[in-house]
Amino acid sequence: MPGYWLLKSEPSTFSIADLARSPKRTTCWEGVRNYQARNFLRAMAVGDLAFFYHSNADPPAIVGIVEIVKAAYPDYFAWRPGSRYFDDKSSKQNPRWVMVDVRLKEILRAPLSLESLRSVRGLERMELLRKGSRLSVQPVRENEWKIIVQLSQAKPVSPPL
Repeated sequence: MPGYWLLKSEPSTFSIADLARSPKRTTCWEGVRNYQARNFLRAMAVGDLAFFYHSNADPPAIVGIVEIVKAAYPDYFAWRPGSRYFDDKSSKQNPRWVMVDVRLKEILRAPLSLESLRSVRGLERMELLRKGSRLSVQPVRENEWKIIVQLSQAKPVSPPL
């Protein structure tokens, strides 16, 4: 059975439309610089599924589903001086940060806004909805996953991103 996750990205940095235009609709999920979020990346397995969430957007929303297609491996951007993700304490011999590869499975028919999710029964304990929760990588419980997928299928069709 797959694990379930939520991955946040600011659409001005990397949007679901950017992922859709990526070769094979696949990219590395790099740049995570929080230890708890990094540990969640390490826990991901090939075949796990994740919601793609547009953060710092108007409105913030779940906009798609991705599949983990490569398990955690060293985030080599941490070793590149000049990279916005450079970390002089990370090295090839002792990598501090990891990334995974994701492939787009689906763009939701209509985004599911953060505000709309707050009123959904069964999502009260969801990490995304907890006050002060800012992690860019979060686990999603199986029942939460099922509720959100069901909601996404009930939404009216909207124009593609």
